[in-house]
Amino acid sequence: MDQYSYKTVFANKATADKNWVLVDAKDQVIGRLASQVASVLRGKNKTNYTPNTDMGDHVVIINADKVKMTGKKWNNRRIFTYSGYPGGQRQLSPKEISQKNPARLVELSVRGMLPKNTMGRQLFRSLHVYAGTEHPHTANQPKELKF
Repeated sequence: MDQYSYKTVFANKATADKNWVLVDAKDQVIGRLASQVASVLRGKNKTNYTPNTDMGDHVVIINADKVKMTGKKWNNRRIFTYSGYPGGQRQLSPKEISQKNPARLVELSVRGMLPKNTMGRQLFRSLHVYAGTEHPHTANQPKELKF
């Protein structure tokens, strides 16, 4: 057998096949949804996954205002932000965040499951979250993905 016939192929930005995916978040638990979306954003569902390359698909999430949380997390959980200034720490419950901007809650949960580096910030740009059923990405013909 020829020892040079089996070569490991590493994907790069030019060979990455980035598709568009549509996810309906209606009646889905937000943490489980976020972990599966983060996996698709990284490209871990593809056979030629390469950790240091943006292989993931563009993900469009609709019905972000209809996600669920188990238990009493809507009121008891606290999400902290810090502006960097003295006294700039704020804490909000998921209910307060969803009243201001329902899509923000899903964005925060997905962002928390992405890498905390340049790659994670680049991957986050491929996420598009909308509160209702309408979205402006119909021209890209996203394929519906069921979890």
